[in-house]
Amino acid sequence: MTFVVTEACIRCKYTDCVDVCPTDAFREGPNFLVIEPDDCIDCAVCVPECPVNAIYADEDVPKDQLDFIPLNEELAKDWKTISRKIAALPDADEWAKVEQKREQLQR
Repeated sequence: MTFVVTEACIRCKYTDCVDVCPTDAFREGPNFLVIEPDDCIDCAVCVPECPVNAIYADEDVPKDQLDFIPLNEELAKDWKTISRKIAALPDADEWAKVEQKREQLQR
């Protein structure tokens, strides 16, 4: 099992989760975070830290978000590790209320 970042993170990129990760499993893209499955130790400490509830155990990812499992793995290969909290995107609070935002993902 590993944890997965889903659609709710897009255009928000709150990094509270990054600060608590003991293995630096998070990777940072332009407007989204992902988890490197090989680095994730399934500790779940990141889950309650996410203010938009974007992180799930892979077995608990909602059906309409299952495509984020391979997406996390794919993007984690190219994106750089993030290990410290940074400021959320400037309009994160507004985007946190938006549900359908896959087309906003920047690779």
